Parts: sequence; C-alpha cells; structure tokens
Amino acid sequence: MPPQTVSLPWAWASAQEGINAIFAACEAQPACASRYPELSRTLTQQVRRLEANPLTLTVPPPGGGTPVKVVLDGGTLVNLLVADGRLVPSADVPAALYELAAGNPERLARAQAAGATPAVGEFAHGLTHSVACAEWAPGYSKRDVLKAGRRAFPGFPDSVLAHAPQLPFEHDLCRAWNVPDRTAVQRIATHSEVPALIITGTFDAKTGASWGPFAGRTLPRSTAVVVPGITHWVVPQEPCAASVLVSFLARPTAPDTGCVAGVVPKPFTIIP
Repeated sequence: MPPQTVSLPWAWASAQEGINAIFAACEAQPACASRYPELSRTLTQQVRRLEANPLTLTVPPPGGGTPVKVVLDGGTLVNLLVADGRLVPSADVPAALYELAAGNPERLARAQAAGATPAVGEFAHGLTHSVACAEWAPGYSKRDVLKAGRRAFPGFPDSVLAHAPQLPFEHDLCRAWNVPDRTAVQRIATHSEVPALIITGTFDAKTGASWGPFAGRTLPRSTAVVVPGITHWVVPQEPCAASVLVSFLARPTAPDTGCVAGVVPKPFTIIP
C-alpha cells in the first residue's frame, strides 16, 4: 500500500473495491448472475437486518471441535467479507449472502467460529496495532471514518460505518495502546530506483487492487501485476503469481507476466 495513502478511513474504499469486484465477477458468470441477482442490495439488506437484530448461534468451528457461541451482527458480516478469503472463500460469498437472506446463517456462523481457536503465533496483535495506531489512525477522527464509510456503502447503518473494516474500535484501542505518532516519517511516498514487483488481487477487500499500480507510480523500475479473482496474499493462492515472482527474482527489471492474462475468477458456488 502507498504509505502516504493508508489510513483508517481509507480502509472503507478498499473494502468497497474488493467486494464490488466479487459481485461484478458473479454478474459475469451466467450461472451466478442468474442464481444471485442484485448482490449489492442483498448485502445492504442483510447488514441492516443483522445490525438491528443480531443473531446468536452455537456452531462448531470449521475444523471441528466443541461448538462455540458466535454473534452475527452487521459489522461482523462486513468484516467476514473483508477478511483474506480464508474465512469465507470468495467463491462462496454470493451463496453465503443468499443463504443468510433465506434464514440460513450457518456458513457465515461457522466462519465466525474459526476465531474461537486461533493458531498461537499466527497473528501479532501488538505489531498490527503499533503500526495502525502510529501510522494509520493519527490525524483522522471517528467522524472521518464514518464519512468514508458513507461514501463507500451509503446504505449501511452508521453503527457499522463508524468502524474501519478490519480494524474496528481502533481509535478506542489506540488510546490504550498509546504508541507515538509516526506519520511524519511514514506518510510520505516511497521513491526508489530499486526494481520492485507489486502483486495485487482483484478480490482483495483489505488492500484494494488499484492501489498496487498507484504505489508503482513513484517506483519507475517496478512491475505492477493485478491478478483477477484473488484475495489478500496473492502469491500463495495463485500459481501464476508465484511464477511471476520467480521470474522477477531471475530478471528483476523484466519479469514474465504473460500468464496473468489467462487467469480468470473461479466459478462461484451455486446452491440448489
């Protein structure tokens, strides 16, 4: 992400870009478009419904084990869609929304239950919030986050839009975490002649795909690659992206990106 751009309000624009890309890809697949029309409206309806009347369910985590209690409200639904695709795979997003609208929240509830048994050492909360509180939050108020949310998803309730997706309640957390403001040295564009490879995925709702090429504008020897149908962490998910990376290591100024043109989003899950 371009360091001069990243902020808590910015997270809403990335969420909008990634979610809309999934919906557009569904519209481009006849079976998906026929089964799941008007996904944007369905999402807005379900966010509003869950925010007004949250669901409490007891479900087993995806990997099995003792069932756990989970709560699905509007904010939870948004953050499940903004996650990196492991909780709710992008191919399942339309099905999950339509199941929810039909009164079956099981798929989403099980995804939420995954957080009940986190892998020790998989995620560093201290590092994450040290970066967010020092570089992303300063200079932007809760009101700024709300305004950005209203621009991205005007139909969502304010109680959802008041919190940056993927980093809810961050302003409150930052008051307790209390790390120094580092925006003066962090929020500046990176200018470099060092060869760089920038890979983004169109379904990434954490860091919207368009920001990759944007970051490359000040890196004249960079190669920006946008891979269709991939969420956050592109290289492990897509063999083509991995081959581009290998070719970059061999030829930093002229990687072979030819395979990208042949990558298309996977077929979406079609429920009966």
